[in-house]
Amino acid sequence: MLNNFLASLPFMTETRADLVIGAFWPMVKAGFIVSVPLAVASFAIGMIIAVATALVRVMPEGGWLHRVALTATNFYISAIRGTPILVQVCIVFYGLPAVGIYIDPIPAAIIGFSVNIGAYASETIRAAILSVPKGQWEAGFSIGMTYMQTFRRIIMPQAFRVSVPPLSNEFIGLFKNTSLASVVTVTELFQTASQIANRSYDFLPIYIEAGLIYWCFCWVLFWVQAKLEKRLDRYVAK
Repeated sequence: MLNNFLASLPFMTETRADLVIGAFWPMVKAGFIVSVPLAVASFAIGMIIAVATALVRVMPEGGWLHRVALTATNFYISAIRGTPILVQVCIVFYGLPAVGIYIDPIPAAIIGFSVNIGAYASETIRAAILSVPKGQWEAGFSIGMTYMQTFRRIIMPQAFRVSVPPLSNEFIGLFKNTSLASVVTVTELFQTASQIANRSYDFLPIYIEAGLIYWCFCWVLFWVQAKLEKRLDRYVAK
């Protein structure tokens, strides 16, 4: 029945319908097994980088060690935001072997994505931290808290609520960018679609199907984002 329905659509034939039906599960499986874990792992590591980078940039000016760290983080953010993510991933996988560093495809993709998301998310987190009134910092210091205690107990919960929507959007963007891992031979969703299309020499229906599957994954992520924001709104209202 599904085959007949697909075959009745414009530009579709029975052969194309069979191809689309047969390609569906391999692409969905690759999405769940490779693309989603790749995005989650990269985002988690990227958030660690982002928080550390943001803290360096919002800390009050200190000694020479802080100035060195600040210069390094500014250079890092400028370099990453000024170059394509595809170039960054290729440098990790194809470039580092030139200096004797060999990394497997999936770890190389995670490193490239993590470094990229860390730079972009650090700006989001920095803006969220700066959005918290300075009086909150002063309140923490006045009761004897250290800088990090004040940040962890007072500033971070408030900044987290502000940063959730943009960080959620960045995660969704990262999930879509996992398709770039195909250039370093990671068999994720898009690479699976390309392999199927290359075998059949019929690219249009497979790539359209891949796009629809990405859309479905992102729709679920949009739904999770909306639920998370509503839950945080209720928590803040209390």
